[in-house]
Amino acid sequence: MCMRKCSLLCAVLFSLSASAQISIEEYRDIVMQRSLELESAAAESERALAQSRVERTGFLPRLSADASFTTAFRRNDGADLWGFRVEPRLEQVIYAGGGVRAAYRQSLLQYDISQRNHEQTALDVRYAADDAYWTVSAMQLYLAASDEYVSIIRSLYDVVQERYREGYVAHGDLLQVEARLSDAEYSRIALKNNYDAALHRFNNLRRESDTLQVVLTSSIIDSLAMPVRVTMGEIVERRPDVKVAQQSVSAAEYGVLLKRSAYNPSLKAGVSGSWQTFSPNRSAKTYLDGALVVGVSVPIFHWGERRHAVATARRDVQLKEIALEELQEAISLEEADGWSALLSSYSQMQSSLRNVDIASRNLSISTYSYQAGQATLLDVLQAQISWIQIYTNAITARYNYAVAWSAYNRIAAR
Repeated sequence: MCMRKCSLLCAVLFSLSASAQISIEEYRDIVMQRSLELESAAAESERALAQSRVERTGFLPRLSADASFTTAFRRNDGADLWGFRVEPRLEQVIYAGGGVRAAYRQSLLQYDISQRNHEQTALDVRYAADDAYWTVSAMQLYLAASDEYVSIIRSLYDVVQERYREGYVAHGDLLQVEARLSDAEYSRIALKNNYDAALHRFNNLRRESDTLQVVLTSSIIDSLAMPVRVTMGEIVERRPDVKVAQQSVSAAEYGVLLKRSAYNPSLKAGVSGSWQTFSPNRSAKTYLDGALVVGVSVPIFHWGERRHAVATARRDVQLKEIALEELQEAISLEEADGWSALLSSYSQMQSSLRNVDIASRNLSISTYSYQAGQATLLDVLQAQISWIQIYTNAITARYNYAVAWSAYNRIAAR
């Protein structure tokens, strides 16, 4: 009978009028290549790199020039009405209170932080892709199970209808099976809507048409090896967000030096020259001049501004350290919950496979017994309900395991 079709968990996914076949690995690659989140993270990393190059110029001498041209409305004692001045300057900061070095080191840390953020975004996008893929796979199996359930009830309805015509069953029995068939068809419509929503999300992540159908070459029924549990030390070494938090502490420490440097003495030296007309300009002749300039700036009294500014920067360091500790505690809890979810879903999956086999045999026996007049219609209907519930639980267990598997790999930054 149609029971031969019931082992859907061990069969190929039901056929779709699809335009593409895609594996989980191919889907991940496509999503990551087209992800706007990753594009944004990459642009932020490039911006941070450019800013570090800006800060590096603080170590280098700077060449600039000023020029002016003047003209008068009337002559002054026979002088020409016009005059000009060109003054180039070459300056070098010798000491800026440690601010230049602190700003440069801080900018390098910000660049490294942006790269770690890019890695974290990649982990999140990869997990989102996995979740979308497994959801579509599960929805396809739910639909296939629903189709099988409708087919089973319709077969029973045909049998009961034939017996009703022959006068062997009451009209109430026929109405009961008809109501069950109608309910199964109604449930299938709801499942189809859930599948469409999952497909829309699936296609949205890869930036394709929402309605584009697809055949998945990977499935939640595929065997996913149980991952090895990682220690907290391994997570700290792997997780990009932990590295970001650690580097944020270091960047805040450079922020303290940067604040302090604004109130330290600074020293710079430079060479300047000028080419200009005499003033007043009586002969249109010009002359060259030059100077060596050494400048020292010493803050003396700012009403405790330095103390308060440095204290503010130190509080920033403290906040970053607290944030790091909170993140490590959150990750420890996340890892424990993720591992428990993985073990639980794996156990449910193993149990559900045995239950499906039992429910399938019970349904076959009940259906055969009813046709042979050895079981009641109620027995068959109860066996059908038991089969669809257990089968749905088996699909859910498979889906939960696949999602937990992807989630734990994300937690472990694998």
